[in-house]
Amino acid sequence: MAALARPRPRRLRKASWFERAMALLATLNLALVAFDLSYSPFRDRYLQVLPTFTQWYGKTLKGIEPERATTAYLALVDRLEAEVADSGLNAPETRDLLEELRDRSVDIVDENPFEVANKSGTLERIKNHMRERVEEVTAVEPASSKDAFREFWSAPYLSQAGWQDESIFFDQTVRPLFETNYWRGIDFSGRPIDRFWLIDIWFMGIFGLEFLARTYTLSRRHEDTTWFDAMLWRLYDVPLLLPFWRWLRAIPVVIRLNQAHLVNLEPIRGRLNRILISQFAVELTEVVFLRMIDQIQNMIRQGQITRWLFEATSQSRYIDLNGVDEIQTIAQRLTQVLIDGVLPKIKPDIDRLLAHSVDGALSQAPAYQGLKFLPGFSDLSHQLTQQISAEVSKNLYQAVKTALADERGGELMSQLVSSFGSHFREEIQKDDALREIQSLTTALLEEIKINYVERLAEEDIEKLEADRYRLYSTTQKNR
Repeated sequence: MAALARPRPRRLRKASWFERAMALLATLNLALVAFDLSYSPFRDRYLQVLPTFTQWYGKTLKGIEPERATTAYLALVDRLEAEVADSGLNAPETRDLLEELRDRSVDIVDENPFEVANKSGTLERIKNHMRERVEEVTAVEPASSKDAFREFWSAPYLSQAGWQDESIFFDQTVRPLFETNYWRGIDFSGRPIDRFWLIDIWFMGIFGLEFLARTYTLSRRHEDTTWFDAMLWRLYDVPLLLPFWRWLRAIPVVIRLNQAHLVNLEPIRGRLNRILISQFAVELTEVVFLRMIDQIQNMIRQGQITRWLFEATSQSRYIDLNGVDEIQTIAQRLTQVLIDGVLPKIKPDIDRLLAHSVDGALSQAPAYQGLKFLPGFSDLSHQLTQQISAEVSKNLYQAVKTALADERGGELMSQLVSSFGSHFREEIQKDDALREIQSLTTALLEEIKINYVERLAEEDIEKLEADRYRLYSTTQKNR
């Protein structure tokens, strides 16, 4: 029990520099995979933090290019800002640019160039910003986003609101949303361009060579181990070699970091093991007990237990493995334990019981009722009763022990056991007693299943989990 309460902590194997280096390389590869998988959903955030790198990565590896309509729109806005700075809002060139911007704005709302990049929500945000801005300045809600664009890119509005303020609003609020739009090329398979393999193939090559080297080493280090067996040994490294489902590489990375002792995952591993083992133990116990009870019920219903009780002596129906009558031997052994071990220890209780019985019998006798009034007769009667009871129990015990000690007594006891068994079999078959006992036994087993066995899952899981947690806490303290 002490060994169970305080298990010896596992001795950790020292990690080599090569294992640490490969674990860090796998971690770097997983980080790149995570960035690549999150590039499209979080490209807008990456543009805010790393604009230059994000644009280079998208152009080089994702086939991302600036979308023509939105790029031309922003270029037209830049021309307007330059023209206003040079000539003002009322110059003919400025009015032509404003008219062209109004037309381009309507085309963008109608054609939705953001849809190709799956960024229609960005266009909706732009339209909302424009409506709210125009309503804030003019105190009149535009009928539509198109009307908001037409009003915003008009000389009277810009003069009323102030060109400088509206230019700052557009550059800080609307322009960044336009800049997030992009166009992504399609490869020959009809899918968006993805050249991440240009980076990933180097990692896959390194991990592939390491996998082969480890396979060769394991096959040479352990006898009777084939290359296939050695590969199965390192099966968790396979995701590092696959060009698809790259998110599965988190599994070998976590395992490698733990093996290299760069992170300590033993508490998590122990917790998971305890949960799984506890659940498995409870489920297995429940299944085993239910199966045993069902089997016993089937044996009772089919009469197999009855045939075993009443036909066990038939050589044609019962297979005896050792030539010994186990029931008779067990009865003799129990009788020996009862006579030699139990009766001597309970003899005082038997004496008191016999004395009480003798007292009760004497008290009912008419002669005793007359003699009990004599002086000293009560004490004398009590002493006589004690002596008689002691002698009776002693004589009975000696008689039984003596009978069992000689050969004849043993034969008589065996005969008694055999006679008891045969008469018991005869009597139990009368008056449908056996059928009633079978029915009651089956019902009792069904109640045991419902009331006890099937409650294991809801009661013992918590107890097993608490025991496992206490055992783990003790182990950690001893370390």
